[in-house]
Amino acid sequence: RERAAELFRWLVAPVPPAAFLARHWERAPLLVRRGQPGYYAGLFSTAELDAALRGGRVRFGAHLDVTSYAEGVRETHNPAGPALPAVVWDFYQNGCSLRLLCPQAFSPAVWHLLSVLQEHLGSMVGANAYLTPPGTQGFAPHYDDIEAFVLQLEGRKRWRVYGPRAEAEVLPQFSSPNLTQAELGEPVLEAVLEAGDLLYFPRGFIHQGDCLPDAHSLHITVSSFQRNSWGDLLEKLLPAALQMALEEDVEYRRGLPMDYLRYMGVTNLDAVNARRTAFVEKVQSLIKKLVDYAPIDAAVDQRAKSFLHDCLPPVLSESEKARSMHGFPARWQDGGPRDVDIVITKDTEVCLLRHGIIRLCNEEAGVRLYYTTENSRVYHEEEPKFLEIDPEYTDSIEFLLSSYPNYVSVDNLPCETLEDKVSLATLLFEKGILTTKKPLVQV
Repeated sequence: RERAAELFRWLVAPVPPAAFLARHWERAPLLVRRGQPGYYAGLFSTAELDAALRGGRVRFGAHLDVTSYAEGVRETHNPAGPALPAVVWDFYQNGCSLRLLCPQAFSPAVWHLLSVLQEHLGSMVGANAYLTPPGTQGFAPHYDDIEAFVLQLEGRKRWRVYGPRAEAEVLPQFSSPNLTQAELGEPVLEAVLEAGDLLYFPRGFIHQGDCLPDAHSLHITVSSFQRNSWGDLLEKLLPAALQMALEEDVEYRRGLPMDYLRYMGVTNLDAVNARRTAFVEKVQSLIKKLVDYAPIDAAVDQRAKSFLHDCLPPVLSESEKARSMHGFPARWQDGGPRDVDIVITKDTEVCLLRHGIIRLCNEEAGVRLYYTTENSRVYHEEEPKFLEIDPEYTDSIEFLLSSYPNYVSVDNLPCETLEDKVSLATLLFEKGILTTKKPLVQV
């Protein structure tokens, strides 16, 4: 968590994080001119994009979009199949922009950046990389449903940012369609980003970027807080509260008045009617009473479950790899497999790899432990990862959470038997959730 906070501090520097959150987060754009072209050195480059194309794994549509915007018309030019270098660079040479949809799948540095930032923001952190030829624009003006951090990596790009046009566009749930220049007012911010600069704007702020004639542009947009509002929490909470109320309170199961259709509905909106007044008051009282049945913590657990599915897997240091399943030295040697058995004893000292990589959820199917260590680096490429957990093990999971970041011996896990303690620790180790204080096998 300290590392994640430090990375966020680096992202918005020299603006202090507290000042950024108070003045800009979900409120107003921020432009940071650093005058340090190498500020993002090592994060991502056109050379790395070219290497990814040559690696043969990039496909049009799935990983790469080819776009253009000219004379008010936005077009996508994706052919079918793999994004071969000759085809991609021909598009670029003819004035098309390239959008790499998941640079974290091809760049360990971008994966590391996003994986650590998500620990600080408590919400999925994604990214797109944009390469734009000189003198062109790849996208129409629009607003997004994410908090956007634009990191200028190479070249220069002119940006224009416009405030929300109406109250309904402030912090919107969904992105806008492409907008025309005629639909825009005056920009609240206009600037040319140089390498090393940062531009932040909240969801709902319309934006467009175009390249100057004398330089290409490569930038990464880091995004977060998509569908992460109070309203999104209530979408989980209110149906669950109503279901609980229906089960526990007969008032929610009583029948509606036989004649309510005669005096309720839009056509009766202006009618003065005692029965109508009583009906409205009854609905209001039932809604207010729902608060008593709201399973707030359970709804938060469901949000956390979704977050863990969104998450990138954690990036491990060499030391962490050596002490976890990811670096376990099983191998073929001298005609047979070696160091295959995972031997955990009561004296083995263990710790969660990260505090935020697991979540216990009580569900109809039973207790499940959701985790991130086997997630893909491509968003939702695989189904959510979880373990069916015996309810007797929940105390041990909570013990590991409360002990983090300290190591505890397996014998201290609050399971009934030593066999259960070793079995649980082995299972969590095999899934990459636990790390040991010392490598289990010395190689």
